[in-house]
Amino acid sequence: MVKTHWSSSATALSLLLNTFYAPTASAIQTISAVGSKFFYEDGTQYYIKGIAYQLIPEDPLIDTAQCTRDAARMAELGTNAIRVYHVDPKANHDGCMKAFADAGIYLFVDLDTFDTAISQDDPHWDQSQFDSFKAVLDAFQKYDNTAGVFVGNEVLTTKDGSAAAPYVLAAARDIKSYRNAQHYRSIPVGYSAADIAELRPMLQNYLACRSDPAERLDFFSLNAYEWCGDSSYELSGYQTLQDEAEGYPIPIFFSETGCNVARPRTFSDQAAIFGDHMSGTWSGAMIYEWIEETNDYGLIEYGPPGADTPPTATKDVIVQDGFTRQGEPTPIQPDFDNLKNQWATLDPTGVALSDYVKSTAAISPPECPASTDGGWAVNPSAPLPTIGQAFVHADDDNSDGDDDGATSPASATATTTTGTASESGADSSKSVSNKQSSPSSGTNPSGVAAFSPSSGASSMHAGKGSGFLLFRLDVSALFCVVIGGVAWWL
Repeated sequence: MVKTHWSSSATALSLLLNTFYAPTASAIQTISAVGSKFFYEDGTQYYIKGIAYQLIPEDPLIDTAQCTRDAARMAELGTNAIRVYHVDPKANHDGCMKAFADAGIYLFVDLDTFDTAISQDDPHWDQSQFDSFKAVLDAFQKYDNTAGVFVGNEVLTTKDGSAAAPYVLAAARDIKSYRNAQHYRSIPVGYSAADIAELRPMLQNYLACRSDPAERLDFFSLNAYEWCGDSSYELSGYQTLQDEAEGYPIPIFFSETGCNVARPRTFSDQAAIFGDHMSGTWSGAMIYEWIEETNDYGLIEYGPPGADTPPTATKDVIVQDGFTRQGEPTPIQPDFDNLKNQWATLDPTGVALSDYVKSTAAISPPECPASTDGGWAVNPSAPLPTIGQAFVHADDDNSDGDDDGATSPASATATTTTGTASESGADSSKSVSNKQSSPSSGTNPSGVAAFSPSSGASSMHAGKGSGFLLFRLDVSALFCVVIGGVAWWL
């Protein structure tokens, strides 16, 4: 992990600022990513027993009373984490974050929105996206129970979508740089991947393989629905997932799981994830999902289906898409108790941080995946795009076809395509329109520079990346002035 070194003046400034801007969530240990594992502050390994939580599309963390009711019910399950897909960074989240902190529940939050998500079809990473991501980080970095942030959710959804991968990594690089420049706690920055067999383990390894730690994810997670009903470690595909993750240098966990093809859901896969098969590599799982909707994945419901609440109506209860989204959470049985009983018997101790750090020096990034004709189309030696650069489809490039920077046979296959997502598991019924990122399609923004993930540095044109550098210099200069003033005052 990138460590920030403080001068005595900077430390004094930090203490002064913390006096005025103390976190509003109740006292709870922070979570850090060290090597391939998560740890509490006391050095105990942290395993995720999480729930996907998105009551309403806009932001489920603004109704303190509802969060308090839900947190209490989640505690019955043994939940220690939630995943939230969309939030409003301008809203006040103090009440909800405290309610979850009081229940020992941490937050993993997506930084994107329906409008700012990285697109697979026309990948780009621009200043407006970066500003939006930063706003969410700014809003949630103050809470001790913010355990991690996602820079993307299922950006790559087809085997031909690898051209978007460098943009995911560019977003992570810039968010990590911003986090460190702001002297925020080192909140882990990661990505939530779709379970596309043709992209594993290339995407997984690509996002953690670069020589510069600043250009790697802090964690990787997978939305996988391979284990359905009374399957097994071998038959479900989990053994393959474990084999591909063995020795992975950063934390890896299931950011969504819980196949509902076979009813009731028994959640028998949890025994594999938290047991001897996988607990040495995987850091837990998020169950999809909390509220019952048309996709039949809910663990609770708030009442019988009803008519939607009109936007202008004044009612005590929110109803959207025919489902009540406020009130007392009532467990859906036997699924609720099945999960509760599974988690109650699964409590891996992991490894103590004091013992684990002795082995971290031996951890090294995986080998970057080589580009292949008709498959993984990213040159591992190509630099990441900078802010303002957009992907250029091969058939849109007006060059003469001689790309001196291309070092990969994939240079002619870098065009992304649309298509049906490749389902490696048995479950294809999951609908998450209110929750998951919906990458915007369309043409590239006007004025952005070109980038090809299958090309070397010489294929990159001058872009707007210097804007971020100048911004960083301006902020650094201002910060130095403030530090100097405080140091003189002290």
